[in-house]
Amino acid sequence: MGIVTKEELLAKVGTVIGVSDWMTVDQETINKFADATGDHQFIHVNPEMAKMTPFGTTIAHGFLTLSLMPALSAKADLPRLDGIKMGVNYGCDKLRFLAPVKSGKRVRAHFKLVSLEEKRPGQWQQLQEVTVEIEGEDKPALIAEWISQFFV
Repeated sequence: MGIVTKEELLAKVGTVIGVSDWMTVDQETINKFADATGDHQFIHVNPEMAKMTPFGTTIAHGFLTLSLMPALSAKADLPRLDGIKMGVNYGCDKLRFLAPVKSGKRVRAHFKLVSLEEKRPGQWQQLQEVTVEIEGEDKPALIAEWISQFFV
């Protein structure tokens, strides 16, 4: 979608402003996340033991799926405010992990612009509802309200 004015972006409040490309969540990615966070629970890193669970295989950490949002955002061609000097993650409001992402599955994100407001001159806050879909699954992996701030 590219660079847009604040008026153009404000007109998109309440609509889906982008859908990312698919991204594979493979065992190597899950293992690296486990190493980075120290969370080596068998359901994530031990395929043999994970076969005995209801999932039948290893699953990604919920926080791994959440941490993919910036990468998925970059693969979604989302509209960007004209003149941004810097953007930062400000956090999440409602966040729910609804279904596990099994190793080897592909995910993509749907981004709905919930609100955009100027907090102070040159500082904008954006709230997006992000749904991370799992290919071939009925339930999404997660739904989150993602808050970002931009400085122009």
